[in-house]
Amino acid sequence: MPKSSNQHYFITRTAEFVSPCHPDKICDIVSDTILDAYLRKDPNARVAIETMGGHGRLYLVGEITSNITVDYGKIVRPLVGKDIKIETNIVQQSPEIARGVDLGGAGDQGIMVGYACAENAEYLPTEYVLARNLCKYIFESCPYDGKTQITIKLEYGPKGNFIGGEIQHVVVSWQKTSTKQLCILLSAWLSNLPQRIHSSKELKVSINPAGDWDLGGFDADSGLTGRKLIVDNYGPRVPIGGGAFSGKDPSKVDRSAAYMARKIAVDYLNERDAHEVLVNISYALGESSPIDATVFIDGKPETIRGYDLSPRGIIRALNLLHERYADRAKWGHFSA
Repeated sequence: MPKSSNQHYFITRTAEFVSPCHPDKICDIVSDTILDAYLRKDPNARVAIETMGGHGRLYLVGEITSNITVDYGKIVRPLVGKDIKIETNIVQQSPEIARGVDLGGAGDQGIMVGYACAENAEYLPTEYVLARNLCKYIFESCPYDGKTQITIKLEYGPKGNFIGGEIQHVVVSWQKTSTKQLCILLSAWLSNLPQRIHSSKELKVSINPAGDWDLGGFDADSGLTGRKLIVDNYGPRVPIGGGAFSGKDPSKVDRSAAYMARKIAVDYLNERDAHEVLVNISYALGESSPIDATVFIDGKPETIRGYDLSPRGIIRALNLLHERYADRAKWGHFSA
């Protein structure tokens, strides 16, 4: 974040969010619901499940090694409907990958990113929180496929401290919901904004900009696990490592270490009374210790200390064998 020595500065940022009925989110939720079913009965299960669906078909592919069996149809149909045709191609985890994980090593190489900022009680980017909260607000009344998007002008003090923000543009596209109804919902939401946030007197609004629509979800489009990574993380303000979360058991560090990186970012933010913290952790396949573990506190780098960053240590510290991963998949993996 840029900082000026003696004056306030402004940055315009945009973030979007999607409802749980968006086709990509449906696939994330299916993958994580299958993962949850395995971990409930076999905490040692190795699961890497990908879902692709659309237009009457659902495909489940990946690698699962477990001492239990799961009825995929029984799990999936309540999420996608009874008429969809389900096809599977699932094999056991590669023994060459398993030998490294069995010894406590990382299930893959990769870079994991954690982030926290002091802009709100959730330590998340303001534009991301607003886009998500508007999406949740509309979804409570209209549980369909939909998207929200917020553009906001953010103000910061001379040292990078957050002052507030002015919403400049709101975009809402929502299935089976009229423009008139969406305008009413948006007006109610804007009347109850968080402290330090207000809407511009010249606020621009784009409601169902291509017209009202009824066809959504798998009927209108296809979906794929892991295709909403920016929504799953922190919005476009923050760089991400690139690994998807959903459908992966916590031996996969692109999920578990990303969760730990977020915890570390929040810890450092509070301990140092910082404005913004970014964490980078990277691993090599089969190795238990990270190659790099760096925290940037208001832009200044330090080596992370005081945490067990081995895959097994992260799983223990965050109790990741007893998570409800499908719940995380719905509204962002680092949301309140």
